[in-house]
Amino acid sequence: MGCRSHNCELETGHRRNSSIPACATVRTQQLRFSYRQLYTRDFFTNCISTRHCRYHGHTVKTEFMDAKVIHTEAQYAAYLDEVQALISDNPRLNSKKSERLELLSVLLEAYENSKYPVESPDPIDAILFRMNEKGLKQADLVQYFGTSSRVSEVLNRKRPLTVQMIRALTIGLGISADTLVGASLPDSPATKMNVDWTKFPIKEMTRRGWIKNVGKVTADSVEDLVKGFISDAGLQFGAASFRKTFYGEAETPSSRYALYAWLARVIQKARAKKDNLVEFNADVISANYLKELAQLSRFEAGPLLAVEQLEKSGIAVIVEPALKGTLLDGAALTDADGTPIIGLTLRYDRLDNFWYTLLHEVAHIWKHVTDGNAFLDDLNASSEDRREAEANRLAREAFIPRVLWRRSEAYTLPSKESIEKFAKDLKISPAIIAGRLRKESGNYGLFSDLVGQDQVRKLFPSHEECEA
Repeated sequence: MGCRSHNCELETGHRRNSSIPACATVRTQQLRFSYRQLYTRDFFTNCISTRHCRYHGHTVKTEFMDAKVIHTEAQYAAYLDEVQALISDNPRLNSKKSERLELLSVLLEAYENSKYPVESPDPIDAILFRMNEKGLKQADLVQYFGTSSRVSEVLNRKRPLTVQMIRALTIGLGISADTLVGASLPDSPATKMNVDWTKFPIKEMTRRGWIKNVGKVTADSVEDLVKGFISDAGLQFGAASFRKTFYGEAETPSSRYALYAWLARVIQKARAKKDNLVEFNADVISANYLKELAQLSRFEAGPLLAVEQLEKSGIAVIVEPALKGTLLDGAALTDADGTPIIGLTLRYDRLDNFWYTLLHEVAHIWKHVTDGNAFLDDLNASSEDRREAEANRLAREAFIPRVLWRRSEAYTLPSKESIEKFAKDLKISPAIIAGRLRKESGNYGLFSDLVGQDQVRKLFPSHEECEA
């Protein structure tokens, strides 16, 4: 039988193909070229080189099919054989062979990554392994984490690693930063299809009147009640579970569900106020606006005046005590219609804490809050987030300009008299200055009589009702 493509005689039994030379298209057990089984009927059709026909002793042109995405093990095995052969040939750089070798390598790697993915090492397991390897105890990690409580929280997967912790562990323990980054990104309900309804603080939500008649329904109905409560606030479950993205230092894996419940309640209460709010104009907020708010602190009813001023600007301010197990001072977010909302817990019943938290959250509304995100702040926690740092700076500057602070007698020679004089000059409450001195010195026993202890919650009766 004659070979149409190469004008040679072939053994009978070879299957003919109208588009591929017969001597280059039989199965590998019938016909092999010296180039290690590279060319088979199923994969190679475009001529790029010549090879010697082992069966007939003549030179034939071999052809490659254009490389395709690998879908089968047969493709994978054939491409792998070809790559091995091309490597053995040691092709010249930029030659057709070297280009094909590079292309096939990419295809093989993509197939292997999808078919046989390699899981990233668990960051906490990596830390524990290194501790065991070096004979370290939890106390030995305080230098990397800052406090013993943070060491415990991280190792128990209750707190994510910060950038500073990752840097310290990489240098101190020699653990790859790539490995540790995984621990800085804790799973959130937004990445999960299933919600563990038992983790919602259902008893406390019921006690506060957020959901009703729980004792008269089945477990499935309780789930429906809680789901309805959360979804009413726009925090839907399922593929779009927990739409809002949290920032700030208040969220931990153990507190997440309580925070969502609290946030849903704040949103619901804010909606009840909307009829009394003007349309929000983002251009209203400025450094001068923050300063005007700060100066309201000098009045006895200052907290109420500040809330009134914000609501006249279209910002809903909600006071709602934190749920148990959460370390939360305040929150900043927007509702689905764009209405900005500030939530306050009054965790510490002190004027300095109220004012600093309020202006911190207003700064978030001004600079950082967008649709779909929320800032939940534990202002006692340190943060690596530049947005938190900016909100801190804007709040501090509104109360006490940086150029005045370190030159003031209240800073250099702090006393009740110097604090009150400086506060009068700035037209702010002495509690603000006393609170800053306590914060910066780390001594919270200083000037306890000036920080306005027990002067805030009494202004917001709804808070007292929740605490009762």
